Amino acid sequence: MFIERPPKWFRMLFPGAVFRMPESNMSPGKVYITFDDGPIPEVTPWVLDTLEQFNIKATFFMVGQNVERHPELLEEVKRKGHMAGNHTLHHIRGFGISPEDYIADAEACEKYTASGLFRPPHGWLSPSQLKEAKKRYKVVMYDLVTRDYSKKVNAEKILDNVKELTRDGSIIVFHDSLKSYDKLKTALPQALRWLQDQGYEFGLLSLQ
Repeated sequence: MFIERPPKWFRMLFPGAVFRMPESNMSPGKVYITFDDGPIPEVTPWVLDTLEQFNIKATFFMVGQNVERHPELLEEVKRKGHMAGNHTLHHIRGFGISPEDYIADAEACEKYTASGLFRPPHGWLSPSQLKEAKKRYKVVMYDLVTRDYSKKVNAEKILDNVKELTRDGSIIVFHDSLKSYDKLKTALPQALRWLQDQGYEFGLLSLQ
């Protein structure tokens, strides 16, 4: 549960970062679908096709090195009306690296994504890194991590996480990565269908 929905004390470690969008006056309201760690040709095109089937827009927090290898996928994400966010150039951890080097790596990725939206890899950055990141970006964290990347989690559990923990304003994290793909093929369409059946609308993250 700690990983899937970070508790209040954890959120307080990152002042100014966005974990959950403001609640609407609608019932049940909006959710925000995001994908981390792509884009890669083995998974991202399938994700885009699946989103299109449900007429849903999402934000893709991209690793800059992947964009360097597959620039056409960045363009395809944008062409289909999705957002591209910054997930650093090398998918670096916030531990053991200076704020200057950390931000330099993020800036190298921003040259490609150019959205002003930033999500730290592994869901962590130090207070000094956060301070510098907020000067440049809207730092987007998460309200629900599906854990689709974990070997300990199957497609059924991913769907259960979505059903049990989604709420109005949730920022939901999936991954367009090889670690997730086998489970995502089953879990993502079922999760999106369930969310629609519950009456959720789907928001697109922005700087506003």
